[in-house]
Order: sequence, then structure tokens, then C-alpha cells
Amino acid sequence: MGVKFNDRTGFYEASYSQRHPITRMPVTLRRLRIRTKSEAERVYRELIVSVNDKIRRKTIPDWPTAVEAYLKHALNEGFMSITIENYRLCLTAHTFGPWCDKLIDQISTDEIRELIRGKEKSHSVSTQKSILKMIRGVFKYAVEKNFVSRDPTPHMKFRIGDKIKRVLAESQASMLLHKAQELNSEWYPIWAMALYTGMRNGELYALTWDKVSFERNFVLVDTSWNNKDGFKSTKTGDDRIIDIAPHLLSLLKELKLQSADRAFVLPRIQKWDDGYQAEVLRQFLIGINIPPVRFHDLRASWATMLLNKGVEPVKVMAMGGWKDIKTMMIYMRKAGVDIKGSASCLTFHEPNRGSAKVLNFDSGSTP
Repeated sequence: MGVKFNDRTGFYEASYSQRHPITRMPVTLRRLRIRTKSEAERVYRELIVSVNDKIRRKTIPDWPTAVEAYLKHALNEGFMSITIENYRLCLTAHTFGPWCDKLIDQISTDEIRELIRGKEKSHSVSTQKSILKMIRGVFKYAVEKNFVSRDPTPHMKFRIGDKIKRVLAESQASMLLHKAQELNSEWYPIWAMALYTGMRNGELYALTWDKVSFERNFVLVDTSWNNKDGFKSTKTGDDRIIDIAPHLLSLLKELKLQSADRAFVLPRIQKWDDGYQAEVLRQFLIGINIPPVRFHDLRASWATMLLNKGVEPVKVMAMGGWKDIKTMMIYMRKAGVDIKGSASCLTFHEPNRGSAKVLNFDSGSTP
């Protein structure tokens, strides 16, 4: 091991060997037929680096391998399959390019910060925040597995706007349901349930008749559905109860009469099965001259309409399944609930007094 001259060939040779710290198996590299001693010494130094790198690569995974190990771990920890798939797609798209050949312990805090900030022009702030969250998850797992000694993920501040993209006004929601009923749209009961209950798409799809109580006038929401995990618990993992509005009660009774032995409350539609509910809604709204919203925005519409009608925010939170008051504040601001009555203390003048008269004084005139 080292540098030596081979009298038989007339060339220098360089070799280096090191045992793996865990397996104790030797890792050896050798280079032959080197013309000069100085070149052989340079090659020897390169061999030391290469051998140590090979040993590290057998001990420390590269970034793609670490990501895959983390995702398998997350699945075993109870992450939903659809969440795992979203993580895989996002991390592959945004991190594999710059870090594909890097060992996980070679990725620095500055590199992570540069990667996230580099997304500013092409991605929203919420996307940057999500990417950072996913990267942090991988590194926390790497610390547990002793792949790295510490988590290098930086703490970064993001200014995320709290604007709801768009909601339907009450008149628009009324027109949507009226037109859907008038045109005998198969989506009418689905849109009505969404607007009257604020249930998420997967919760609407999973709703069965045993969760509807006509006697106590409520809907129990405890199940959701997605095309990766199938039927599962709700997004938050908690059950909740939603009060049934009088007009929705009539629709539910009608659906019950039509359901025969069908377990599900809402009809099965092929485009709904295939996940095209947002596109169908968008096209229908455009067709009736209403600015389009996402299917999920029907939930936001429900929340803001209740708040506008004076329903207490805590009740809207309970029925909608929101735990974070910050989320609810978005809807409260959209509805103006947080500022309603704030200006009532301003009393600059008395509006009931007679209006002042403006006199026009022309030059040379007498009173």
C-alpha cells in the first residue's frame, strides 16, 4: 500500500486499502503504469479520497436513497399513501436535480436555503414552505438513523398570504343550485351537500346513510376517501357533527327515498370516481356566467356564509373540523366578522341635523 516502482514493467504503482468500520471488509484501489514518481504520489492521494468516499457511500446514503428510506419509514408510521406519493413527487422534482449525487451528510444549511430561495420566482411561498417541511422530515429521520449528526435544515420565515382564492356569494350559491336543479344535473345533490355542510370532497364521497340522523337532525362526519388510501378517517383524524339545514333536510329525505338499498348518500358518478369534480364545477359555473371556483372553495363559501349570518366562529370551527384559529381567521376576515361594529364608536358629527346651505357671494352684490 502506497507508491512503489515496478522493476519488471518500469512504471510506478499506487495503491490504498482501508477496512469498513462496521463490516471490517477491506476496500482497495490500485493504479498501475504511472510514468513518474510525482504523478504516482498525486494518484495515491486521490486513491485515499476515493476509498474513503466508497466506504462512506456504503455507510451514508446519497440523497435519493435517504428520501426513499424516509418515505418507507413514514408509511410505516401511519402517513397516508396519497401523502407519501405527494412527498415523493415533490422531493423528486425539486431536490433530486441539485442533490442527486450528494451523500446526505454533504448537504449544507446554505445549500438548503439556496434551493428554497431559488424557488421564489417560479413557485408560491406556500410551495417553498412545503418543500422545506419535506426536506426537514428527511433530515430528522437521517439523524435518528445516524446518517448525519445534526439536522442542517434552516429556520426560514415565509410571508404567506391568507387570501382565499375565491368564494361564492350567497346569491351565486343559490343560482348554482337553482340552475343545477333546473337542468337536472346529476351533480346537483353533491354541490348542495357541499354548500350546506362544508364537507370536504373525500368526506362527501364516503358519506353513508348510517351517518345521517333524521331524528336528531345531524350528519356525522368520521370517514373520508381518496384514490390512494381508499376509505379512511377524516383529514384531522377526528369525528364531527354538522347541523342539517331545513332545505338540505328535504333533499336528504328525497335522496333516501331514491336510494333503495344503496349505502352511500350521494350518487356515484364516473367523473367523480375519476377525480374530475373540480373541472366539472368550473365548466358549469362558466356556463351559467358565474366566476369559477375550485370544488374545495365550496367549503370556504359555506364557512363565510355562516359567519356572515352571525353564526359564532367557534360553531363554524366545530362543524368544519378546523382546529387552528389562524385558519378560521381567514374566513372571518373574508366575511368581515372580525371588524364588524368596530367603527360604531366614531361620532364626528350629528347626521340628523339640517344640512348646511352654501351661499354664493358674487362680487358687488349686497346681502
